[in-house]
Amino acid sequence: MERAMSLDKINDTSLIGIEGHIKIWDPESGEILVRRRNAINYENMSIAIASLLANESGNTGTHQIATMRFGNGGTTIDGLGTVTYKATNTNSASGALYNQTFSKAVDEAVSGSASNSTEISHISPNTYTDIITTCTLDFDSVSGEDDTDTATSMNGTYVFDELAIYSGNNDLLTHVIFHPVQKSKNRKVQVIYTLRIRSSFADL
Repeated sequence: MERAMSLDKINDTSLIGIEGHIKIWDPESGEILVRRRNAINYENMSIAIASLLANESGNTGTHQIATMRFGNGGTTIDGLGTVTYKATNTNSASGALYNQTFSKAVDEAVSGSASNSTEISHISPNTYTDIITTCTLDFDSVSGEDDTDTATSMNGTYVFDELAIYSGNNDLLTHVIFHPVQKSKNRKVQVIYTLRIRSSFADL
């Protein structure tokens, strides 16, 4: 009987789960502007994970996290100021930001800075590992941004309401839509984007 149960264990099925959230804040004042969970593009993420494990490159680059991209097409605001949030574009491999207006390298080998970087965090014996991506938009660092954060139009080029992580192969891996946040010369904005990859098994 014990042997039969042991053989049954061979049918254990591994499960990989990915969840994540973002924190957008002003690291100078400590003000937290956004806390929100993300949506995963599971098709692109599965390709990226398998390609990285197999050490395979993509069609035009690599499958590792390469850029964080920002846009202003994730919400609509009516005349009364009511904000409507659009659905995330994570249901197909061709998913993209609604209206990308800015991009920043978050691979420190490219950015040359720990303020724009990706690292992993794991504490044994936990069955999950965090990928922590940091993206920093410093004072007066975005060409064309307003002097102060008092935009009269919530549709401004650098009034962000969506962001995504892209691979080096230009595939959208995640997408988040949130209440509009303006990046202006007088404000330093940093995004801390945490993806938690969890491994477990299902006893079939």
